[in-house]
Amino acid sequence: MDRPGRLLLLSELRVRNAAYDVSLSWCLLTWKRRASSPVYRPFRPRFCVPLFHRRPLSGMSHSVPLSEIISVREEDEEEENGSGRKDDGSWKKIKDGDRLDGRLAFTVSYVERCQQHRWRCAEVTFTCPERALCRSWVSSIREQLASFSSRPRSLLVYINPYGGKRQGKRIYERKVAPLFAQAGISTQVIVTDYANHARDHLRTAAELSKFDGVVCVGGDGMFSEIIHGLVWRTQIECGVDPNCPDEALSPCSLRIGIIPAGSTDCICFATVGTNDPITSALHIIVGDSQPMDVCSVHHNNMFLRYSVSLLGYGFYGDVLTDSERKRWLGLARYDISGVKMFLTHHYYEGTVSYLPARGMIGTPRDAGRCRSGCVVCQHNGQIQSDRAEKYETEKASDCEDDGEWKTIRGKFLAINAASMSCACPRSPKGLSPAAHLADGTTDLILVRKCSRFNFLRHLLRHTNKDDQFDLGFVEVHRVVRFRFTPRYCQSDSDLELELLENGKRQIFSQICRDHPACGCAPAYSSWNCDGEILTHTAIDVR
Repeated sequence: MDRPGRLLLLSELRVRNAAYDVSLSWCLLTWKRRASSPVYRPFRPRFCVPLFHRRPLSGMSHSVPLSEIISVREEDEEEENGSGRKDDGSWKKIKDGDRLDGRLAFTVSYVERCQQHRWRCAEVTFTCPERALCRSWVSSIREQLASFSSRPRSLLVYINPYGGKRQGKRIYERKVAPLFAQAGISTQVIVTDYANHARDHLRTAAELSKFDGVVCVGGDGMFSEIIHGLVWRTQIECGVDPNCPDEALSPCSLRIGIIPAGSTDCICFATVGTNDPITSALHIIVGDSQPMDVCSVHHNNMFLRYSVSLLGYGFYGDVLTDSERKRWLGLARYDISGVKMFLTHHYYEGTVSYLPARGMIGTPRDAGRCRSGCVVCQHNGQIQSDRAEKYETEKASDCEDDGEWKTIRGKFLAINAASMSCACPRSPKGLSPAAHLADGTTDLILVRKCSRFNFLRHLLRHTNKDDQFDLGFVEVHRVVRFRFTPRYCQSDSDLELELLENGKRQIFSQICRDHPACGCAPAYSSWNCDGEILTHTAIDVR
């Protein structure tokens, strides 16, 4: 049995007229400059890009994991004849003295790590003494790349041309499509024509067996469409009733990739660490994957939506509802609505019942952050898997009688459930910095009624390093399920009766409800579910 570090090839090749010992093993491509190598011109790293920050080696030595090699190609005649076009869409010039001899050279494209979690596509070109050796290197590297089963070969791509700054199609064509083509990934591209186009297509018409994954080019709303189409279809095919809140969701067999092209791109930022299309494309190409929790939201045994990032009632629900009336303002509508809702300072009465996450490691106030290969996610995820069969067979009444449910009643400025950190460029730590991506829990954040000044303190802590939950009117619980019931009028007659009892004329009841700026606080808010407004306020989330 071959060892992982066993050499497959070892040759003396040249990089920019300098001799290098180049080796290929099962896991690494390494090239090291020979000490006695004659150099005919200064070594220029801007052409061969010898940077690999994770393994700084001495003696002009460079290593790249095979799992992070994007592609390998023999140099063609166009690049020999003076100029050629790079796969990222830009042009590079090859001087007469740099021309390559026939097909005696090959170029390796690989991932280069930059600052702030960004990735870039770097290249190094090796010149061989004979054509047979060049082909041997190319075929050996390609054979190793083909052995990575996690890499996608065919992708279904949905592009939202209207999201964010309406740059989705341009971003894909100029930055992402060339990289997919370079990596040998075939794609079927669908440009959506209307809201929920991608969701509807995934539910019914998409031939998913032909693809290794689904990619969305857009913002959080587009990602939500993909989730609702793919997760819904998976449940139907697995015989899971989406309208039953007590049934465990079946995981999707296809992975979902996201190319950021929206307004905030919270999901991409919280999972990848940056809102950069090239970085996301490279993660997709090398086959990186990250499990994610999905919350199902129900109302009276009726399915409403799935959520993967934020469920917000009160402040964040009001901001979304108000901003929808100002879409003509573009991205500025969120700032304007945010200021308006802060000054309005509405609070809402209701009852929150939750099932605490028991027997799990980690708390919402941990200093550590969730990263790929997170120990907390692995440990807690296994616990959740072991309990899945139990929860699937239990009835709601049985859960309520087991003594684990906790209930909180009060007046709240905001009720938020964060299934991930919800980090974004404006809030680098997010609403719940220690929230985990795949531990089967959500962080339930309750902001009780307080002064405007104190609420501002809470909001500002989303943008700095202070403990967001170290405030007397804020509490956080890590839960596996919760329910919310608002305290509001059940009918128009009840509303009019209350207004009359308060000495107000019945004729103004509808005006007060539709226009709370008159001074009458609204009885209920709306739920912000990953950027979409829910039609009901009383919900059950698991």
